[in-house]
Amino acid sequence: MVRQNPHEHQRRKQDREERRADNPGLGARDRALLREGQLIVGIDEVGRGSLAGPVVVGGVSFRRIPVQPDVDDSKRLSPQVRARLADWIRDQAIAWTAVEIWPQLIDRLNILEATRIAMRTAASQLSENGSVVVTDALEIEVHNAECHAPKRADANFFSVAAASIVAKAYRDDLMVKLARRNPIWQWENNKGYGSKFHRLSLDEHGRSYLHRQSFSWTPVLP
Repeated sequence: MVRQNPHEHQRRKQDREERRADNPGLGARDRALLREGQLIVGIDEVGRGSLAGPVVVGGVSFRRIPVQPDVDDSKRLSPQVRARLADWIRDQAIAWTAVEIWPQLIDRLNILEATRIAMRTAASQLSENGSVVVTDALEIEVHNAECHAPKRADANFFSVAAASIVAKAYRDDLMVKLARRNPIWQWENNKGYGSKFHRLSLDEHGRSYLHRQSFSWTPVLP
């Protein structure tokens, strides 16, 4: 019979906490922008390259950046880790939002301008006078806020990585719900992106009302 050392659990917990303290993760660049009492708002989008469903822009605001080494660009995380972190981020943030832009507006404007509108909307919802807003490479203007748009912000700023996680978890859940009413496309698996199965279904059935009419796809070769 294997007996567990009664102190082993506490020792492992202490080891994890020490590793976390040695590896605080993202946040240094956010803190460099923050002044005492100020609000930082991270903004990021998901779904720009999808053939179906909305673009979702996530936004989160913080007065201080919490320590959480697992927070990273959402594309680098498994769905399970993303879901866990999305719950944690929503609990830690001062406020959060998710703005949906649906295919009709995307087709009418274009994907870039539709995304910019969603980012501006999210930032305006969360900002206050003197806030710092950080987006991932897409420049926006927000009244009474200082805006930054560095490249690869989702990999370098905690606030933007957190926004990307919230947006991705939100959009994935939404696409699963849409898939129940539109089972032909298997959006629960591909989330509206151009997987082989999705493109084969498009070749066979054409677009649905939830597909972006202005987007094209590469046909699946026999």
